[in-house]
Amino acid sequence: MLKMPEADPQTLKKRASIAAALRRIVPGEGVIETATEMSVYESDGLTAYRQLPLVVVLPKTTAEVAKVLRYAFENKIKVVPRGAGTSLSGGALPLADGIVLGLSKFNRILEIDYDNRCAVVQPGVTNLAITEAVQHRGFYYAPDPSSQIACTIGGNVAENSGGVHCLKYGLTANNILGLEMVLITGEVIRLGGKHLDSDGLDLLGVFTGSEGLLGVITEVTVRLLQKPETARVILVGFPSSEDAGNCVADIISAGIIPGGMEMMDKPAIHAVEEFVHADYPLDVEALLIIELDGPAIEVDHLIEEVSAIARKNNCRTSRVSTSEAERLLFWAGRKAAFPAVGRISPDYFCMDGTIPRKRLSEVLTGMAELSKKHGLRVANVFHAGDGNLHPLILYDANVGDELARAEEFGADILRLCVKVGGVLTGEHGVGIEKRDLMPIMFTEADLAQQQRLKCAFDDRGLLNPGKVFPTLHACAELGRMHVKAGKLPFPEIPRF
Repeated sequence: MLKMPEADPQTLKKRASIAAALRRIVPGEGVIETATEMSVYESDGLTAYRQLPLVVVLPKTTAEVAKVLRYAFENKIKVVPRGAGTSLSGGALPLADGIVLGLSKFNRILEIDYDNRCAVVQPGVTNLAITEAVQHRGFYYAPDPSSQIACTIGGNVAENSGGVHCLKYGLTANNILGLEMVLITGEVIRLGGKHLDSDGLDLLGVFTGSEGLLGVITEVTVRLLQKPETARVILVGFPSSEDAGNCVADIISAGIIPGGMEMMDKPAIHAVEEFVHADYPLDVEALLIIELDGPAIEVDHLIEEVSAIARKNNCRTSRVSTSEAERLLFWAGRKAAFPAVGRISPDYFCMDGTIPRKRLSEVLTGMAELSKKHGLRVANVFHAGDGNLHPLILYDANVGDELARAEEFGADILRLCVKVGGVLTGEHGVGIEKRDLMPIMFTEADLAQQQRLKCAFDDRGLLNPGKVFPTLHACAELGRMHVKAGKLPFPEIPRF
């Protein structure tokens, strides 16, 4: 079982006074402290792990966020920032001695600037709400995680979320222009804005994907894209996952970059079809969902090219959407894959790893062997175009050691990803789920350097502790050295 930092007994004793202090900062219904009311905050999307927080605070303004963080800093109280709680890596898992700082009341779209193709939104605005606000003018926000109806833009920035269209249009990092952040000291900073990249250090890139370890997001400027003239989807079924994987590699190597390219294996196909009735073929082992967008003449040409590549890779079925309603139906199946699989298993782990596309067949074969080793089923749903895998490990937490086996199965999948030249995550973040696996990808020197960056913004380690880093060192420990007889070693080295 994954472990979190030990709770500070002194902080626990002061719970009532902490709640009272927060109530003075955020009056009205801004503080939640009863166990029943806090139970909705005891977990995020990684529901295998639960912990009631010390107290929950729901500020409504940047000034209130700054005051809460300043109070936490001065009193050395841990803080866990939280958006919609859809994190699948335990990124918003609370601490018994920590404040959960929820941003659900930051839910307004502040400005839509069509001339500059951007919008300024608060972090509690849902991903889909941005597109809904601008689609009547022919615009949309490109990143579209499967949870886009619920996940918030602040959480998207914290995890650098992607979605089915990130292959062509990029992750969150490629679609935001500016941030307003509050540091643990209560200092408010602004990065970027309605302009191209700034000179100097790429702090916007540093904060994007920082998983709440560096600061709390209070405002986001997002890039808006114009809706393509034409978008069509082609469904291609294959007799094996290997054939589908080879088809993906051949499409990309041909210089074709689809708007989205997703893959599902047979267990996922059947689960989705029973749930959504998207008219997916059921006599195939793997299914590719490929969207091509742009001018109509270009899309028609690319469909022919992709169809030819699919035939070369032994495709069994091929269907092209003939209407916008059918295109959306095809995608509805993919978007509903996670809840669909939830209908066939009491519990599941949604993993997240990324591999080189050319190693896809090898990894799928390896996962099948791991499934036999651990005695658990796995359904595969993933962003095939950029090699981002989302294996769904099926288990029942009420049966013996199945939870422990599922954890080890997931860890083995991630070890396999790294072994073939991939990485531990693609868009779900590290959180607690992959924290203890970080040493298989990074050296101790790498991890120490990453933590030094954390210490530069939060030297007391109060923001979202227990996440990302496998060892829970204090910042002071990183710079410790042995001093003998009052003399520093290597005095010729400048110290800052």
